[in-house]
Amino acid sequence: MTEGLLLMLKQIEKEKGIPIESLFSFLETALLSAYRKQYGTTQNVFIAIDRNNGEIHIYAKKKVVDVVNNSATEITLEDALKVNPEAKIGDIIDVEIIPSANFGRFAFQTAKQVITQKLEEAERTILYEEFQRRIGDIAKGTIYRIDKKGVYLDLGRVEGVIPPYEQVPTENYKVGDKIYVYILKVIKTSQGPEVTCSRTHPNLVKKLFELEIPEIQSGLVVIKGIAREAGTRTKIAVASNDSNIDPVGTCIGAKGVRIQPIVRELKREKIDVIAWSSDPLTYVGNALNPAVVLRVEQLGERSARVIVTKDQLSIAIGKEGQNVRLAAKLTGWKIDIRTEEEYLSESQEDRTPVYSVQEKKE
Repeated sequence: MTEGLLLMLKQIEKEKGIPIESLFSFLETALLSAYRKQYGTTQNVFIAIDRNNGEIHIYAKKKVVDVVNNSATEITLEDALKVNPEAKIGDIIDVEIIPSANFGRFAFQTAKQVITQKLEEAERTILYEEFQRRIGDIAKGTIYRIDKKGVYLDLGRVEGVIPPYEQVPTENYKVGDKIYVYILKVIKTSQGPEVTCSRTHPNLVKKLFELEIPEIQSGLVVIKGIAREAGTRTKIAVASNDSNIDPVGTCIGAKGVRIQPIVRELKREKIDVIAWSSDPLTYVGNALNPAVVLRVEQLGERSARVIVTKDQLSIAIGKEGQNVRLAAKLTGWKIDIRTEEEYLSESQEDRTPVYSVQEKKE
């Protein structure tokens, strides 16, 4: 039992990530279980493994008495003094037990079963705790099964599932595909952690930007907001902590080289990178990108009117209102869009002071 024990436990610690002290405890528990099966009781017995050399010792706690009535729990003073020279009547001392010759084989078989079970339990716990810490992060997995309940991914040491309500309707999932997913929640089960993933969550896009753009990783460029309609379009607002860095250009890259990997990962979902501004009216105007905005005026609390040329109206609104809807979600402002002609036809009394986005930028 002792040959190579330390080497084995250190190897398990390295491969499984289980602390070696926990492994010693598992093995002591396993050997105690073996002893119980062999001798029928462990009431006063404990097992200790030397952490330095791996030697295994079995001890029984026995009371020092004048006359022994139960040899399993009692010891005479004469015998006790051989174990502990300071022993006296009434003391409880630890007496080493030398088991029968066949105990070693029996103990090994039982210990193997118990420690295997304990290792599996410990590994499941470690994986659960690891993925609990990763909630809100992304992971890359390989699709290995698809059914009505979801898309199942191999995430390495655990299984991930994208339930139907977290799947993007426009995406075609295939077995063997490698995709990034956003980790939503982790549930502890007897079979290991159950990881629920998403392809629709807005933060999937945010995390992909953090992964692909070094300036976001370093904090030079900051993501200030994100609005997404998964599968079709996302608007993401960015700002720079360095006046010499253009946050939008940094995220897009020359000829779109930086943003293209993100677009490919999201299966050609359109992404509008917006320049965030501390001035809310500027921010509202920018959020309507790719439309060219002439003017923005505040109508009330968190409510704005945007003026565009006639040819920019459909772009500002977007297909089925998507562009303005996402701009409103991104900024948190209610947005009313008017053409320049409509604006000029209104009476002067109905107008509030006008802010020009283009003038502000200059």
